[in-house]
Amino acid sequence: MRIRSLIVVAVLLLVGVFLALNWSAITAVGRFTLLFTSFEAPVGLVMLTIIVLLTATFAGYVILWQATSLLEARRHAKELQAQRQLAEQAESSRLADLRATLQGEFAGLDARIQRLEDGLRSEVRDSGNALAASLAELDDRLQRSGGRT
Repeated sequence: MRIRSLIVVAVLLLVGVFLALNWSAITAVGRFTLLFTSFEAPVGLVMLTIIVLLTATFAGYVILWQATSLLEARRHAKELQAQRQLAEQAESSRLADLRATLQGEFAGLDARIQRLEDGLRSEVRDSGNALAASLAELDDRLQRSGGRT
């Protein structure tokens, strides 16, 4: 049990002991007047009845307050879960958009790299051909000049 429950039980036991010890005073008859009427009843029992009614009213109020708080907490939890799901959907949507954008960018970069590689191969081929032509021309010159000396 929690300490609060123990305190309530202890107070109820003390009240019970008090009532048992003072039962003769509680059952002593007294005269009560209510606006237009009067009656005789045990003073202690009337007071005890009033206290029990007030305690029951307070307990009912506390139970109602706790139930309202519990329902409010449940409503907040549902709203929080809905917001969490909405955020997860938005995040997955952003990730899908990012993935599509990155794939588009990579495809564009791949095409650009391919064009640059093709251009570089063409340049290397042209340079190789030009070099071969220059070497052939130099070889021809050497052969022509070698035959004269």
